[in-house]
Amino acid sequence: MEKKKPIVGIIMGSDSDLKVMEPAFNIFDEFKIPYEVKILSAHRTPIQHAEYSKTAIERGLKVIIAAAGGAAHLPGVTAAHTTIPIIGVPISSRSLDGMDSLLSIVQMPPGVPVATVGINGGKNSALLAVSFLSLIDESIHKKLIEFRKSAEDASMQKNDNLKY
Repeated sequence: MEKKKPIVGIIMGSDSDLKVMEPAFNIFDEFKIPYEVKILSAHRTPIQHAEYSKTAIERGLKVIIAAAGGAAHLPGVTAAHTTIPIIGVPISSRSLDGMDSLLSIVQMPPGVPVATVGINGGKNSALLAVSFLSLIDESIHKKLIEFRKSAEDASMQKNDNLKY
């Protein structure tokens, strides 16, 4: 069976971010959306990161999720090198519990936007990417509707379990 070309890129500055991003991998697996995962640092591997970002469109990527902690430059630098949507995931850091990462990602200058999810929001980053992709792929749109209905049903089921 031929492996499909990835349409989502997931990058992070360090392998220590993998635990936060695993829920995103699970979402893409559930939706059967092909993705790739790379460790690329805006600071430690700037040449490789720039090449990855600049060639994203020609390689078929439709969206990139960039997870970063601390100074959290990865999402913004990625957005500077491509025109496809970038979703930033701020990673909680030891010093400021991720607020530094969040503010670094969300405060992009005009003209270089980065969509940003909450601190450690790997799962939501994938669901936001799925929402973007659902605009261009009807099968993804149908799966997203089913996913949301399932979440609604699970939430309503909790009422039946209340003892109050």
